[in-house]
Amino acid sequence: MNPKVEAFYDKADAWREEMLALYAILADTELAVEWKWNQPVYTAHGGNIGTMWGFKEACTLGFFKGVLLKDPEGLLEAPGENSRSSRVLKFRSVAEIEAKEAVIRAYVAEAIANEKAGLKVDLPKDDLDYPAELLDRLDGDPDFRAAFEALTPGRRRGWVLHFSGAKQSATRSSRIDKAAPKILAGKGMQDR
Repeated sequence: MNPKVEAFYDKADAWREEMLALYAILADTELAVEWKWNQPVYTAHGGNIGTMWGFKEACTLGFFKGVLLKDPEGLLEAPGENSRSSRVLKFRSVAEIEAKEAVIRAYVAEAIANEKAGLKVDLPKDDLDYPAELLDRLDGDPDFRAAFEALTPGRRRGWVLHFSGAKQSATRSSRIDKAAPKILAGKGMQDR
């Protein structure tokens, strides 16, 4: 195991035993584990399949292209209201993971098969309305516009959601000003 991955699980405070139980299941598949975005990411056939998180309310196994999974058990949930592609399985005990091991394995196998087949999530073009403050900045700053348009669709979407989440115009403008250096560097909100 990658030392960073091992340290991640060793240092986990929340849901450590549950994450280790999920790790044992995933380790018994054809998935490889890589260190990306400061966390273990499970990959196969050149693509990201899933990752784990320990949140307050549950341990989750997330699938990057979860919307492509059939979900016959009805267990997959969107991790947030703006999630378009990823889906998660939530667990609150090792016993629950053990009881659902066959389902977990089936979902992982389907995700691997989808990646091997080259399936892509069909996302609509940018479906968000840009706030007026962002439009003004894009119109008034050609370098900013070029950098913003060069971002991946997901990074643009993340920034638009962040800017739009402010209720006041001054706050939206301030968020754009603070984000400008990262955007000009080609980074999304979560990038370092």
